[in-house]
Amino acid sequence: MSLVEKIPTLTDAEVLNLLTNARRLAADGDERQQAAAAELLPALETAAEARKADRLASAQAKRAAARKPRAVAA
Repeated sequence: MSLVEKIPTLTDAEVLNLLTNARRLAADGDERQQAAAAELLPALETAAEARKADRLASAQAKRAAARKPRAVAA
């Protein structure tokens, strides 16, 4: 199983850590590291953005559920 295939099973923190490392290696790594990072970056960025959107939606839903309903004026 390749690393790209494992991304859905990783935690949010692991995805962010891999994304940070891939970005660093894409900029500062040797040719082999840069090639590997270039292969992983699109999948990691997509996964990180999707997870961020999920967290934001979950937080909004939680806030909406906790919010008291407004009193209806007669």
